[in-house]
Amino acid sequence: MKRLFVLTVLAVAGSPLLARAAEPINLNAKTAGALADLCAANPREPGADAKINYCHGFAQGAVDVALRQAGEKKPFCFPNPAPRRSQTLSEFVGWVRSMPEHRSMGAVDGLFRFLGDRFPCK
Repeated sequence: MKRLFVLTVLAVAGSPLLARAAEPINLNAKTAGALADLCAANPREPGADAKINYCHGFAQGAVDVALRQAGEKKPFCFPNPAPRRSQTLSEFVGWVRSMPEHRSMGAVDGLFRFLGDRFPCK
């Protein structure tokens, strides 16, 4: 019985399904296109949680820093109540995909240009 248990454990541990290493996920968002690709990850695909979380964290961090440092001259102004982050980032993805030149912009520059267009200050 003990021998059967050990053989079963070894067989399961050596299973290709369990032993398969996770594929590396590229979380490099230097351009608006790369950031949009992360934001647009299909939630049903492997690694999507990491991509979507990176997208949201990157955007929230960039916005927080920009608004803290902007003083009176803010690059964009969210309405009150502010839209949901997921909705705004979905719109960002559409904005990046709408024109090829948006893809090559820096990630922060592209995000802020989109936010300035979408939520201009009065």
